[in-house]
Amino acid sequence: MQNEKSSKPVQSVPRRNERSRIAESVHMAAYEVYSHVFQPQQALVEGECRGGFGVGELIAYLYARGFPKPEWKMRVHEALNGHTNL
Repeated sequence: MQNEKSSKPVQSVPRRNERSRIAESVHMAAYEVYSHVFQPQQALVEGECRGGFGVGELIAYLYARGFPKPEWKMRVHEALNGHTNL
């Protein structure tokens, strides 16, 4: 199990009453895209704002991060368009 201080929450269906978490480095990679596309939200970094990113959001932000920064907003919307049950 990951050290809680180096991990961040993820909104998902928990198993065995455990909260889902990801490595802080992955969270921060997604946050970099989030803050560029929308606006910085320090509570997502400092605390556990809204329970962390949802699984669909993580997919979209990490997908977009593989493209040049000027394309991030378009790629996030591309990834979010039409996804279901995430």
